Amino acid sequence: MRILLYGINFEPELTGIGKYTGEMARWLAAAGHDVRVVTAPPYYPEWAVRAPYSAGRYMREDWQGVTVFRTPLWVPKRVSGVKRLVHLASFALSSVPVLFAQWRWKPEVVWVTEPPLFCTPAALCFSRMVGAASWLHVQDYEVDAAFALGVIKGERVRRWVNAVERWLMQRFDRVSTISQRMLERAAQKGVKASRLVSLPNWADIDAIQPLTRASRYRELLGIDAQAVVALYSGNMGGKQGLEILGECAAALGEDGGIHFVFCGSGPAREALMTRCAGMSHVSFLDLQPLDQLGELLGLADIHLLPQRADAADLVMPSKLTGMLGSGRPVIATAHAGTELATVVAQCGLVVEPENPPALVAALRALASSPDSRQRMGRAARAYAQEHLDQSAVLKRFESALAQAATEQAR
Repeated sequence: MRILLYGINFEPELTGIGKYTGEMARWLAAAGHDVRVVTAPPYYPEWAVRAPYSAGRYMREDWQGVTVFRTPLWVPKRVSGVKRLVHLASFALSSVPVLFAQWRWKPEVVWVTEPPLFCTPAALCFSRMVGAASWLHVQDYEVDAAFALGVIKGERVRRWVNAVERWLMQRFDRVSTISQRMLERAAQKGVKASRLVSLPNWADIDAIQPLTRASRYRELLGIDAQAVVALYSGNMGGKQGLEILGECAAALGEDGGIHFVFCGSGPAREALMTRCAGMSHVSFLDLQPLDQLGELLGLADIHLLPQRADAADLVMPSKLTGMLGSGRPVIATAHAGTELATVVAQCGLVVEPENPPALVAALRALASSPDSRQRMGRAARAYAQEHLDQSAVLKRFESALAQAATEQAR
């Protein structure tokens, strides 16, 4: 098949949706498909385009059998609601010429990921023009999240934007997303059940294995051998509610036997570092190379997964897959009944969002019970093996792609 992947994030060497898109493209190419990608230069999560790429010019590169087209975009130095919208719109506009230049190649499937929703009109128009199956993958419900988090306000604006979103989603041949609750939300937005596809985030469970020894990061950071490490690794943005981690570190103090490690970058990192200034039981790490992900995740005795209350079930954190694959217990902040809570309850503890005392109590309970940590860690690994294996997920996806292309060709 000729498959065109279209979206703002394609950063195979990092984490998050960019990594998943990269791994998907590489897997499909290795399986014998002709794959092209229209995307932006790498800029996330630092919000700065990395060398040798440029925010202001078009580039083409070949990467592991995949042809990648990079298009310009505007990257704000400080992210705000309005600036983020302009940022996304800049990519949507600059990428249109490259997208439509693929008409000679005539892809059989055009796969576009949300965010950003801005790209969906062009994707729909182009897929109709070339007779390709159109596929929308929803990683985050950015419209719902934007209103829930207060990035966009106004009831009249909300009704109008929701109507546009529903109209667009209902016109794709396939709509996939990463969790059952998010599929249900797509159905509520009017997408027919016959067009819905489950495409969960996966884990490379061969590359991420439970460590049977101390992680090298423990020595690198000078962490006491007896300390219990509580690790947060991932994007440091608004949806994560990271301020609770600083509150917990302050409440537990240096005599609690728990060492916090916060790894990643993003707009919330500076505030977290300020809150934890002077705390010897807190360490910060920049984003680490992808080939060190297993070593990094193995540093954790406990994984931390904070989420803001108003983002519940709008996103299913992609970082959870690696946490589970590493065979370590997870403490997540989520409301009971959400899909995140349902998954984590099988292999960790779930506490109420934005409730530092509850998170402190959960940390103390797990830190004082090595047997519980081992039992939950085994359950986490078993869940990853059964539900999140990369090869199994992508083989199902490949079959769904072929079916969509066949139906469109009839």
